[in-house]
Amino acid sequence: MNVIDLSWWQLSLAALMVVALAGCTAAMRLGMSRSLLIAALRTVIQLALVGLVLEALFAAERLVWVVLMALAMLLIAGREVMARQKRRLLGGWAFGIGTLSMFLSSFTVAVLTLTVIIGPEPWYRPQYAIPLLGMLLGNTMTGVALALDRLTDTAWRERGVIENRLMLGEPWQVAIGDLRREAMRSGLMPMINAMAAAGVVSLPGMMTGQILAGTPPSLAVKYQILIMFAITLGTGFGTLAAVTAGSRRLFDSRERLRLDRLSTPRT
Repeated sequence: MNVIDLSWWQLSLAALMVVALAGCTAAMRLGMSRSLLIAALRTVIQLALVGLVLEALFAAERLVWVVLMALAMLLIAGREVMARQKRRLLGGWAFGIGTLSMFLSSFTVAVLTLTVIIGPEPWYRPQYAIPLLGMLLGNTMTGVALALDRLTDTAWRERGVIENRLMLGEPWQVAIGDLRREAMRSGLMPMINAMAAAGVVSLPGMMTGQILAGTPPSLAVKYQILIMFAITLGTGFGTLAAVTAGSRRLFDSRERLRLDRLSTPRT
């Protein structure tokens, strides 16, 4: 099946509809028209640049360029995790914990998926490695950011309860145990909801893209199932690692709650 090509003038029609939406939000005084237009412009610029980079990467097909691209994606995702937290850990810990958690989970799952399950030749073939890692990092980033934000914000609000439990002789793991579990649940919930609704409420993005590109639906379904399982593993292990490390940072060696290690909330 041939893929229907899209010209820039056809994409401009979709862009005009976004502009019309921005006009409606401005008329209703929602205060979102500027943000909507900037986000749309960033989408065009960023995806156009990524397209050029990927074309060069696919042509070169060298491990060093794939690694550099993956590291750039990881660092950007780590910054986004830090930026999405209302009360983040000071001293670079928010960036470090988020980035390391995503590296350990997403990169491990991506490499195992490429080498053991999909098996392209070579295993780091950019056509498979970059999209897979991108989907893993994107979803893991969301889970880690939600979990860390829930952990730090709840610890601040429930500091009196935590300190009372510490004074009663409970170790720090027990004193903050309920908060850690809630933070982990908040990080995992979006992915669980996505799996529960896949194919019933909505068609996942990768599957939709493959079908539009002419891939047989049966093969697109297999790839989507694999991707969703891989994303769930990356998000799950990344969230668990981030919450474990983040909660430990909230206490010192004498098991005192150290909320001075958190930044003040941003307005």
